[in-house]
Amino acid sequence: MRASNDEDEVESSRAPLLDHLTELRNRLLIACVAVLVASSACYVFAEPIYNLLQQPYKAAVLQVGGPDALKNARFQYTHPFEVFFTYLKLALLCGLGVAFPVVAYQLYAFIAPGLYKNERAAVAPFLVAAPVMFAAGAAFVYFVALPFAMFFALGLQQPNSDIPIELVPKVNEYFGLVTTLILAFGLVFQLPVVLALLARVGVMSAKALRQGRRYAVVGIAAFAACFTPPDVVSMMVMAVPVYLLYEASIWLVWLIEKANLKRDEAYATQAAE
Repeated sequence: MRASNDEDEVESSRAPLLDHLTELRNRLLIACVAVLVASSACYVFAEPIYNLLQQPYKAAVLQVGGPDALKNARFQYTHPFEVFFTYLKLALLCGLGVAFPVVAYQLYAFIAPGLYKNERAAVAPFLVAAPVMFAAGAAFVYFVALPFAMFFALGLQQPNSDIPIELVPKVNEYFGLVTTLILAFGLVFQLPVVLALLARVGVMSAKALRQGRRYAVVGIAAFAACFTPPDVVSMMVMAVPVYLLYEASIWLVWLIEKANLKRDEAYATQAAE
C-alpha cells in the first residue's frame, strides 16, 4: 500500500517536458540572480575580506621573524589590474557561499517532485550538512593548514646570504593558494556527507568501509603529500583530520544501517498487518 501511495504521489507530480524546461530556466535564473547580487555585495567588502585572508601569513611572519619582520612584510602585484581581478574572483567566491542556500533550494525544489516522500526526507538533511562541512574544511585551512604552509615557506628564506632570498607573495598567487586549499579541504570534508548519503540509499556499508581502511590510509597519505609542504609534521597535520573523518564516516554509516534496518522491519510489519 505504501509503495502504491508513493508511486501515485510521483505520478501526480509529473508535467510535460516543456513545463520542466520552463521551470528549470526560471530556477536557474533565480540562482544566477542570487549569486550576482551576493557577489556584488561582497565586492564592496573585497578589500577587508582579502585582509582577513592575509592573517595566516601575518601569523607565520610573526612566528618566524617577530615584530620587526612584520614591518617589512608586504604583498606585491606585477600587473596593473591584478588586484582588481583578484577582488572580482574573491567577490564571486564569497557570493557563491552567501547565495548557496538559495541555489541549493532551487536545485532541491526542481528535483523534489521526482522523488518519493521518504527520498525527499533523506536528501534534505544532506543539503544542510554539505555547507556546514565545507565551512568546517575552510576553517581548518584558515586556522591550521595555511599557517603551517606559510611557516614552511617563510623558513626557506635566506636573508643573510650573498644574494638574499626573500618571500614577497603576489596578490593573485596568494589568493590562488588560499582558494585551492579551501576547495580541496572543503571537498574532503564532504566525505562523511557523501558516504552517509550512499549508506542511506543502500549503496555503502560500514563493513565495506572497514575492509577498505588500509586503502583509505594510502589515499589519505597521498592526498596529504600533494597538498602540504614536504615535511612529516605538515603531512600529519593534514592526514590525521582526514583519517578521523573516515573513521567518523564508518560510525555514521553504521548508525544509518541500523536506522534503515528498523525502518524496513517496521514496513514489513505494516505490510503483514
